Amino acid sequence: MQPPAEALVTAPGDPPRPVRRWLALALAALAGLALLLALPPYGLWWLAPAGVALLAAATHRRRLGGAFGLGFVAGAVLFVPLLDWTRIAAGWLPWMLLSLAEACFLGLLGTATAWLSPLLDRWRALWPPVLGLLWVAQEALRDRAPFGGFPWGRLAFSQDEAPALRLAAWGGAPLVTFAVAAAGGALFALVWRRGLPAGARGYAAALGYAAALAALIAGPMLVPVATASGPTRTIALVQGNVPRLGLDFNAQRRAVLDNHVKATKQLALDVAAGKQPRPDLVVWPENSSDIDPLRNADAAQQISDAADAIGAPILVGTVLRTDNPADIKNAGILWNPGTGPDLAQQYVKQHPVPFAEYMPLRSVARLVSDKVDLVKNMLSGDRTGIISTGSLTLGDVICFEVAYDGIVRDTVRGGAQVLAVQTNNATFNEAEARQQLAMVRLRGVEHGRESLMVSTVGVSAFTGTAGQVYSSSGFNVGAVMVRAMHQSATTTLATRLGHWPEMAMVALAVVALAGALPLRRRRRTTNDDAEAR
Repeated sequence: MQPPAEALVTAPGDPPRPVRRWLALALAALAGLALLLALPPYGLWWLAPAGVALLAAATHRRRLGGAFGLGFVAGAVLFVPLLDWTRIAAGWLPWMLLSLAEACFLGLLGTATAWLSPLLDRWRALWPPVLGLLWVAQEALRDRAPFGGFPWGRLAFSQDEAPALRLAAWGGAPLVTFAVAAAGGALFALVWRRGLPAGARGYAAALGYAAALAALIAGPMLVPVATASGPTRTIALVQGNVPRLGLDFNAQRRAVLDNHVKATKQLALDVAAGKQPRPDLVVWPENSSDIDPLRNADAAQQISDAADAIGAPILVGTVLRTDNPADIKNAGILWNPGTGPDLAQQYVKQHPVPFAEYMPLRSVARLVSDKVDLVKNMLSGDRTGIISTGSLTLGDVICFEVAYDGIVRDTVRGGAQVLAVQTNNATFNEAEARQQLAMVRLRGVEHGRESLMVSTVGVSAFTGTAGQVYSSSGFNVGAVMVRAMHQSATTTLATRLGHWPEMAMVALAVVALAGALPLRRRRRTTNDDAEAR
């Protein structure tokens, strides 16, 4: 006869057993849902720690294979809807393959949590820091592998409205992720009653976990962030919009270029009428001229006319052709009034997206999608995006590059006074655009830089050094926005430390995993008996 549940709760020295399989599966699915709803466009950031706690409850003391499966379930519930926008451009099969590949990383996280169960049973107070370390390690791996990684859906990117965002100024996105996951660990330790000491000791422990949870969630409000300082320069964002969203965006090249030219000329009329201040720089989005203006005289003339009309340089997002018809470059080029393109002030995207901007394993990929050969071979740039206009040093980052810690950090270290993200969301949707804007907000806090994001279709916005959004456009509309932005020279602790906080946390995660090995050997039989129910 099985002993009553109460006997499993209070018996001293009796390690807590895993929850039943059906309940573990439900908890894993709820974990994925909570993590999804924490991210834009939903923005329920306070659900992120709950998602971490739910996944920990599902995988605690399970066999490693079962824990991987539960983590995979949570990952699938998170990533399949989160990455739905990839289906618009690539079709349903690549969307599912990408989503399930990302889910495997949460499967590994579930396995790691189960592996550490004996350690966490013995020292319950380790739950918050250990879960924080495991989530940082999982994201560090996912950010880099395979094919350069895909950092979408990080815990840090769910915190654009949360106090934890301010921690980015000290340790970047990894420290924000650590705090959120550690809060999830404190929540798990608080509500998981199995194995909690009885009586006064139990109440004291619960009070400690509650205090830790409150400190991790609300404490970052006390973290100082950089304040906007230095001289200002007026920057205009031009969101020209496209005739139609979808895959035929590239067939509309001339219309897209014309939209940005017309909007810039209208801005010039507004400046002349005193309705807008004269900008020192105009920023057009990625792919605003998919016609290579260095090879097409008509496109070059149109851009020159716009620059001459506004009387200011334009940072043009364009696709450059090469002598090899299969190779292209995704670039931002400074186009000056009177003199045209300044090829010395040019940035070529360093991190093209695999399977979207270049095609690894092309022959194999053809078996998955008939759209493979629509993808050309985008060549990588070899330097950071420092664009000097004479009066302003801009840090240019193109599209998905904003998700990668190192690319943005190197741009700031290279001398960027303002961060600019040129992007094209015409083949995606508004949810993707808002997810990207959350990353821009974090980068501004992380590096103490006022930032901007400009898109062909939206969302375009200016953001501040505390993550605030000063103004933003709608989606699938034309828009022109003008703002005076500070030229910052502040260097935050996160910028100075670089990748070292993340590397230190990954190393500590490895130490914790190794430290659990002796305890697992001693408890293997107990664990197998518990799983046999």
